[in-house]
Amino acid sequence: MGSLNKPHAVLVPYPAQGHINPLMQLAKLLHLRGFYITFVNTEFNHKRLIRSKGLNYVRGQPDFRFETIPDGLPPSDIDATQDLWTLSDSVQRNCLSPFRQVLAKLSSCSECPPVTCIISDGLMTFTMKAAEELGIQEVQFYTTSACGFMAYLCFGELINRGLVPFKDENFLINGSLETPIDWIPGMRNFRLKDFPTLIRTADPNDILLNFMKEETQNCLNSSAIILNTFDEFEHEIIQAIAAKFPRNIYTIGPLSLLETGITTGSCQSGKSSLWKEDSKCLKWLDKREPNSVVFVSFGSITVMSEKCFIEFAWGLANSKHPFLWVVRPDLVKGSSIKLPEEYFEEIKDRGSIVSWCPQEKVLSHPSIGVFLTHCGWNSTLESICGGVPLICWPFFDEQPTNCRYSCTVWGIGMEVNHVVKCDEVEALIKEMMEGDKGKQMKKNALEWKKKAQVATSIGGSSYHNFNRFIKDVLYGCK
Repeated sequence: MGSLNKPHAVLVPYPAQGHINPLMQLAKLLHLRGFYITFVNTEFNHKRLIRSKGLNYVRGQPDFRFETIPDGLPPSDIDATQDLWTLSDSVQRNCLSPFRQVLAKLSSCSECPPVTCIISDGLMTFTMKAAEELGIQEVQFYTTSACGFMAYLCFGELINRGLVPFKDENFLINGSLETPIDWIPGMRNFRLKDFPTLIRTADPNDILLNFMKEETQNCLNSSAIILNTFDEFEHEIIQAIAAKFPRNIYTIGPLSLLETGITTGSCQSGKSSLWKEDSKCLKWLDKREPNSVVFVSFGSITVMSEKCFIEFAWGLANSKHPFLWVVRPDLVKGSSIKLPEEYFEEIKDRGSIVSWCPQEKVLSHPSIGVFLTHCGWNSTLESICGGVPLICWPFFDEQPTNCRYSCTVWGIGMEVNHVVKCDEVEALIKEMMEGDKGKQMKKNALEWKKKAQVATSIGGSSYHNFNRFIKDVLYGCK
């Protein structure tokens, strides 16, 4: 098929690492299935991508191009995650006009086919207006778990019931977060503390609380919603969402496994890491025994106090198990990271600290025994794909929701107290690596891995849903 005859999908991620990666995975899969792809990053993240991956990466592949839009924030050269409050507010107010200009540029491009559809992140719903103006399909890709998406759908009801925003800041200490919530279909034994952290405010004008409420409700007006999950993993929640959402829902995850069932074509785009990855850690892992290493990473957004960092550090050291720890330069709030010489003497030959790593490859490495994580959805799915159980320390957004399900529904995780103590970290690592509970969770994780592989293989539910999505996008979502 010539380039000008191909369907043309424009993909628009929310401008943060955890959102860009799954959109890029979807872009790659669609490219493999014969789509012309335009991937739209913000100018800020495009520059970060060049620093991380090099110019050749952003020059694209045949029938795969990158475009940029400004995020509306003042220029910055800092190679770090932007403030999500100001970023979300700015995206909502400033991105529609430049996005229209990108679409106009594409429509006048003699080398690319007409735009068939727009697939945007569920937090970038301004694209729906642009799609409507052009008379083309617009699909929302919600990059959270299905349980996280359902929790966001309930923000409006939480506000209507007077549960949030809280009356004052005492909610953090007076037990309000323990309030049981028993009226959400498909969500049992749920508490306010299990909702995304964006509800934890006493300000009725809180930017992110209102941003997420509005954006999630806007999703329900799109022609279809994509979720990066698989039916068996979140069956009850997916059914409950479908009852709320009368249009098409496509569960097509885990996206990182789906490619195994798609064998034609080629695309070198890969994942869009905004941080430069250190692959040397894979050789370090090669020297370790199977299931012997604790992998520690808190994602691209989590920050912690120096005291918290020190507690994690000594918990890892005192466990006596080998560990690989991803420590971003901006992980510790307001200070450079300092560990004493005796710490490095203690962990010599069994501890490795890197600034960033190819996480998906690490979690698939046979030496990894457990993953100490913030419970971001990408990390949770990647742990499932690797058959690795979790020690959970949720920090932000829907991570407490993912943590709750990991520990009580999926049977793959144990939670660290929010106030971190090195003794508890040490004890949880030992239980996960040596104890009966840890062995059972490893077994559960491996069972979910098999089910994820079945779902994404030819004939599986995610594979079928992906083909159905392509057919519906080409011929019109019903």
